Amino acid sequence: MVAVHRLLFIEDDDQIRLALRLALEDEGYEVVEAADGRSGLERFAEREPDLVLLDLRLPDISGFEVCRTLRSRSIVPIIVVTAQADTYDMVAGLEAGADDYVRKPVVPKELAARIRALLRRVQLHDVRTTHAPTRFGDVELHREQGVVLKAGVELSLTKTEFRLMCEFADHAGMVLSRDQLLERVWGYEYLGDSRLVDAHVRRLRVKIEDKPDEPHLLLTIRGIGYRLVG
Repeated sequence: MVAVHRLLFIEDDDQIRLALRLALEDEGYEVVEAADGRSGLERFAEREPDLVLLDLRLPDISGFEVCRTLRSRSIVPIIVVTAQADTYDMVAGLEAGADDYVRKPVVPKELAARIRALLRRVQLHDVRTTHAPTRFGDVELHREQGVVLKAGVELSLTKTEFRLMCEFADHAGMVLSRDQLLERVWGYEYLGDSRLVDAHVRRLRVKIEDKPDEPHLLLTIRGIGYRLVG
């Protein structure tokens, strides 16, 4: 029997919530609803969803704060919903810990594709293969355990950040373009946005670099992409 994935949808607009819940249920998902941030955090603790869909403009707690709180508790995938023209919301949501974003008005088929891609990456991440630890300066990648250490201390990485680190490690010394990273890490080049890659690289640098603003491990190659020093 195929397990049904449970999604938590935190959205204060009743019509949007109903429409997307019905669309996602048609895709085979179980959808738990919450109309504000506080109830969303409660539902998260009670129902332990496989993925969270989070509107950033909530009536009580800021969606950004909800995202940061969820990320401090869990590495569950988070997709944030932003206003159509609000680039600030999109970038700030990713910086708060989200894995991906969609813009309003949300296209149900696009949303379903993004959810499938995220859940598929989670499943691939959970299938361990045997690899010797890989070292980059004082950073060690332990694929089999699914952890990254810096100076012997385990880092708190989301599954997206871990997969991004693995991709860089697989191509250490090589320059990877944003389009290549979108395809290999997010799994859908045609739906992605280069800013998605940039935001996650910034978050990864904060964790693996001594001075994130002056990186010496994960370098930007202007006009091309990024390179992990081998």
